[in-house]
Amino acid sequence: MSGEETQCWPKRPARQEALSFSPPDITQAEIDEVADTLRSGWLTTGPKTQQFERDFAAYVGSSCCLGLGSATAGLFLGLKALGIGPGDEVITTPYTFAATVNVILHAGAKPVLVDVKQDDFNIDPELVERAINHRTRAVIPVHFAGHPCDMDRIGDMAEKRGLDVIEDAAHAIGAEYRGKRIGSLSRLTVFSLHAVKNVTTGEGGMAASDDVELMNRLRTLCLHGMDKDAWRRFAPGGRWKYDIVAPGYKCNLTDIQSAIGIHQLRRAEAMLARRREIVAIYRRGLGGLELLRLPPEPSRGRHSWHLFPVVLDFSRLRIDRDGFIEQLADRKIIANVHYQPVHLFSYYRTLGFKPGDFPVAERLSRGEVTLPLYTRMTDGDAEDVIGAVRDIVNTHAK
Repeated sequence: MSGEETQCWPKRPARQEALSFSPPDITQAEIDEVADTLRSGWLTTGPKTQQFERDFAAYVGSSCCLGLGSATAGLFLGLKALGIGPGDEVITTPYTFAATVNVILHAGAKPVLVDVKQDDFNIDPELVERAINHRTRAVIPVHFAGHPCDMDRIGDMAEKRGLDVIEDAAHAIGAEYRGKRIGSLSRLTVFSLHAVKNVTTGEGGMAASDDVELMNRLRTLCLHGMDKDAWRRFAPGGRWKYDIVAPGYKCNLTDIQSAIGIHQLRRAEAMLARRREIVAIYRRGLGGLELLRLPPEPSRGRHSWHLFPVVLDFSRLRIDRDGFIEQLADRKIIANVHYQPVHLFSYYRTLGFKPGDFPVAERLSRGEVTLPLYTRMTDGDAEDVIGAVRDIVNTHAK
């Protein structure tokens, strides 16, 4: 090991309480807004969801947003609204949560996976281009951990080949590409508002687009195919009568959830700034470890820092990843893994995928550990993580 790697890190007292992986940052403003919603008597999709949608559209720079029950629902409805189904192919990455691939299957289309780039975990545009054929209808790039994909190359090839781009931005609220917010670049972008995300509504998602006609189709599909939601039927001045214009689904976001999201979104930039401060502490404390690779900053944009994934060279350690995570837990540091590549799960083997198909994704996954990163972490918490990681690496280095 290098001299820099073995330098001492200031010893800190043993933690008395476990450092959670990624709890939500909820303030009194969110609590008061939820209480106001409960007192209002209107709990489902209504005025607060409409406000949250407008606020979100302004934040990401899109013309229109639609609140949904999950990002999964947004990806699925996007495929359905675009008419993608049996006989069609959709290209995406194996380095993602299973939902990205599942929605393609639910739509009746075929998922075509291509490998990722070594540096940022994101889909490799060169491999996307090679995978396009006459059956390809869309590409779903995933902004892994909040690091924006190479949207110039993906967008250019999609435009030339007449393909739709649906961005899986589950990790990417607040991320930017070439000065533009993720959410303003492609025909459709879908965000997650799950409890662990940078902006949360507990559960939920948001779809963003400048294509008003497409968003109207999504809005209809998300609530049973009805041409009116409950607010337009039962609010003062509303009319009860409605039509079913398509066999839709049940994917709407409620006013209780939106009440949380309204205030989360107002603090989005401040929360991102705090995440960046913690990332800077991690970089100072872990940058000298030879056996550990830190995630890069984007060269053409802004990272949302939803996750802080590091890659360890376990071939040079006398410990495997499970042991590493267990030893972190012994030091009261809770870590996670993002992700096991989708094609390695048992179900996707039935589709013909097998180990070795995507060697970069598999290699990254074998070494990846996600360290805690959330806005309520203190500087001392981050230093505890650094001390624990350095101690484990130095103790078990071959």
